[in-house]
Amino acid sequence: MASAAEQMAANLSWSTFGKATELRQRILFTIGLLIIYRLGTYIPVPGIDGGALREFMEQAAAGLGGVVNLFTGGAIGRMGVFALGIMPYISASIIVQLMTAMVPALEQLKKEGEQGRKKINQSTRYGTVFLATFQAYGLAVSLEAGNLVTDPGWFFRVACVVTLVGGTMFLMWRGEQIPARGIGNGISLIIFVGIIAEIPGALAQFFESGRTGAISTPVILGIIAMLLATLTFVVFMERSLRKIHIQYPRRQVGMKVYDGGSSHLPIKVNPAGVIPAIFASSLLLLPTTISTFSGQNAGPVMQWILALFGPGQPLYLLFFAGMIVFFTYFYTLNVSFKVDDVADNLKSQNGFVPGIRPGPKTAEYLEYVVNRVLVLGSAYLALVVLLPEIVRTQLSITAYFGGTSILIIVSVGMDTVQQVQSHLLAHQYEGLIEKSQLRGRKSGGTSRTKRKGPARR
Repeated sequence: MASAAEQMAANLSWSTFGKATELRQRILFTIGLLIIYRLGTYIPVPGIDGGALREFMEQAAAGLGGVVNLFTGGAIGRMGVFALGIMPYISASIIVQLMTAMVPALEQLKKEGEQGRKKINQSTRYGTVFLATFQAYGLAVSLEAGNLVTDPGWFFRVACVVTLVGGTMFLMWRGEQIPARGIGNGISLIIFVGIIAEIPGALAQFFESGRTGAISTPVILGIIAMLLATLTFVVFMERSLRKIHIQYPRRQVGMKVYDGGSSHLPIKVNPAGVIPAIFASSLLLLPTTISTFSGQNAGPVMQWILALFGPGQPLYLLFFAGMIVFFTYFYTLNVSFKVDDVADNLKSQNGFVPGIRPGPKTAEYLEYVVNRVLVLGSAYLALVVLLPEIVRTQLSITAYFGGTSILIIVSVGMDTVQQVQSHLLAHQYEGLIEKSQLRGRKSGGTSRTKRKGPARR
């Protein structure tokens, strides 16, 4: 039998959405910020040779340049003010979270509540500025080395660094504003919108390759079938759960005795969502983004990195898979599903797992279950990301048809829709509470009138 929340979710309609004023404001705020982001990707950095840049990106689209373009929403292909995208912020977040897990002082700071969280966020922002400055300067020098600048020199370098760092900081601020005043995960939505906006052009380019004979018709049909199969598999796995039975004992409050109940603690097969794929991609792109623009002028070290860690290379795929598995475990156990916190919450609510003692024993059991579930979850993520990546690299097609882009589209889309439904359900609950309070006031007023009647006689 469906629960009350499930029944209410099934009854959601456009009329319910029209009455949710706060939700509409949040959605409009989010859309407005995302439109500003898309406009910024078309505003070029001063001093770029547009023709030479387009020619270079056409040659690099099937390689690492296409992967870089994927995470910047096409901004780096046009050298827009958001060419660095949100990747420096993601890289800084990875570094800070790793240090928080390894350094006791930072771990203690994390336990201090809101004040500690603010200090950690401030450290992440400083790290973002440092990484963005480093990458922007390296990118400016590489653009000069690749003859993609009209007037090379220190003036161009300074202008490029200031513009790109400013664009990244604006994206960082906006990514933090979307969860607070909008809807969805701000960082993931930025990448999601960039991919969605570039897919029509990627499809047109893909079918044009088929029309000119560069790709045969059976290959086109096979790629489309692979994309549909991957999409279906991702949706299925993202909705898969492992339920842990939770029992609540009978309790007495005052003179009333409440019967015990039971529920389930859901553990997703992929609790980390799309974060491991984004984190792993950011680490792969961090050392190679700059070397991509250097071309033949890159030093021997950069050429060696490109040769070993280029898309489709064995070390690239091995490192990618390893990072996905690592970040799946790391992000789940340290951020999205902290077993100690879950065990403490169950204990405070008098809930327990049948046959397991509350407290540390429950935390150990939850960690055991989560670790086993993540074996399947991390393998699923690695499979979805790597198999389409291998096919895409072998056929030299756009990176927008890779497993990472499909995973981001499905995960972020499902998460955003779920948040919208949660807001609509909260709005319905508020409406029911208001109606019950009004009925209570009316019935209370009627009863008082009836009681006072005989006294007046």
